[in-house]
Amino acid sequence: MTITDLRHTIETIFRIERARLIASLARMVRDVGLAEELAQDAFVTALSEWPRTGVPTNPGAWLNAAARRRAIDLIRRNRMLARKHAEIGRDLSEEDEGGVAAIEAAMDDEVGDELLSLIFIACHPILSPEARVALTLRLIGGLTTEEIARAYLASEATIAQRIVRAKRALGKAGLSFEVPRGRERQERLSSVLAVIYLIFNEGYSATSGADLTRPVLCAEAQRLARILAGLAPDEPEVLGLLALVEIQASRLAARIGPDGLPIPLTEQNRARWDRLLIRRGLLALERAEALGGALGPYALQAALAACHARANRPEDTDWARIAGLYDLLCLVMPSPVVELNRAVAHSMAFGPDTGLRLLDDIDPTSLAQYAPLPAARGAFLLRAGRPADARAQFELAASLSRNERERAFLLGRAAACSQNADQNKV
Repeated sequence: MTITDLRHTIETIFRIERARLIASLARMVRDVGLAEELAQDAFVTALSEWPRTGVPTNPGAWLNAAARRRAIDLIRRNRMLARKHAEIGRDLSEEDEGGVAAIEAAMDDEVGDELLSLIFIACHPILSPEARVALTLRLIGGLTTEEIARAYLASEATIAQRIVRAKRALGKAGLSFEVPRGRERQERLSSVLAVIYLIFNEGYSATSGADLTRPVLCAEAQRLARILAGLAPDEPEVLGLLALVEIQASRLAARIGPDGLPIPLTEQNRARWDRLLIRRGLLALERAEALGGALGPYALQAALAACHARANRPEDTDWARIAGLYDLLCLVMPSPVVELNRAVAHSMAFGPDTGLRLLDDIDPTSLAQYAPLPAARGAFLLRAGRPADARAQFELAASLSRNERERAFLLGRAAACSQNADQNKV
């Protein structure tokens, strides 16, 4: 293995282990910013030592041990030992790594999952809702500030400031870093659901990079949603979110062609959809609706996904029902992106001219840098028999996209429009 290959391997391992490592460290040092720094220190140590000693049999455990040793050193130096002794009842100066394990066991909570615990911690009410989501996406999802900004339709500087201020606020508050319980946990549930939702979305449609999807992020969001549903089995919106991510994830394998480019929903091979995930999602949706949560924003989105999942062929899709569900979603969760998706649904149900009229009703400044807007307009124009106008919109969408595969797909659609226009002239 070359040095370059080894470095790539180490980076891949760290990306996989990073969130769990930060979660474990945050419960030790009571500071998410410091936990992130300690995790990064462990990564740097691995980059230095593994080329000489080889990749450990259990690299995750190695990274944990390295970070914990560093954490204990910092605790001693920063005179935090006394507080740890008072909280845990053990003197860390007399403990080895087994003592660290005892600390973590003593700090365990009813959630029983460190990643989910860290999400609740990052969603503390002293932070603004936007800061809670951004911080958790950074710590748990491992998203860069640019990727979070794309998901939020905000500037990168705004998101970076949000994350830094959130870390400072949590550090200054002297929090116990305990998982919220009872009523407090219910009050903070909406932020947790939003975090899981955005993590899944970044995995399902990567905002940047060479890959169209990030299946690891989707799988992480599904895992967290399943854990949360197990803890709150009678909470309709938790079940609605679970239904949504399960049904959406069922299409992952069919969304990308052999060339790595996206395959539109209406052109996907539905035999490749994961029927087990669809069944799981439909069951969760039925449970959410039975609990009276049919009009919740996540349950409504799950119902939209279910319309596609139940259609064995594209022509069997009930677009009129989908359009009606989007009408409801616009009332429950109004946003420019929902309005855009509503326009797509109405165009499929009632024709491209209807979709174009609805697009004209959207505030153009709200989605000025959002590639799906001109991409949708291009699709409507092409169906309306205006290939030259469609080409300009696809080219605009490609210029706005940060994802290489998506950009190539959009440029391909633009080129196809040129061929279509030439044929119309003959």
